[in-house]
Amino acid sequence: MAKRVSLREFQAGLSERLSRARSGQAVQALLGTVAGKDRYLLELSDSGEVVPLPPLTTVPLTKPWFAGVANVRGELYSVVDFSAFRGGEATPRNSAARLLLVGARYGINSALLVNRTLGLKSLSGLQEQIVGEEDVPAWVGTRYVDGDGQSWIRLRLRPLLEDPEFLNVASS
Repeated sequence: MAKRVSLREFQAGLSERLSRARSGQAVQALLGTVAGKDRYLLELSDSGEVVPLPPLTTVPLTKPWFAGVANVRGELYSVVDFSAFRGGEATPRNSAARLLLVGARYGINSALLVNRTLGLKSLSGLQEQIVGEEDVPAWVGTRYVDGDGQSWIRLRLRPLLEDPEFLNVASS
């Protein structure tokens, strides 16, 4: 059940957030998602739109992680199962699954199929994790850990959309 907040509390909170934003103290929030066993954070400006999973049209002779093509309000989007792309299990096609329409900002109709979205996450509640990784794709950004010990990976969309492996959907 949702927490009930009085109108006065809501207005006070809104006023505080607006004054922080004007003074440059706004807390940066990122969109949290789950793909396979991993949790990701995306910039709101990059994340585009989140939509429930529409019917997908499969495309023959493509890699197993290429989920197909989706029609979203008359626009066609290529859909990548992000968990499978990362080498994990295929994303279950259920009511929690979502499409992140991520490429519109860059002129690309591309979408990521994820298990679910988790809403906004504030960077102020996360601690940067120092991890010594040698061979990490350019689209894997900073790693964080939250107060519950959950690991988060900051997803850098532009490098992902430019990654040759991501762009090469044809099966060999």
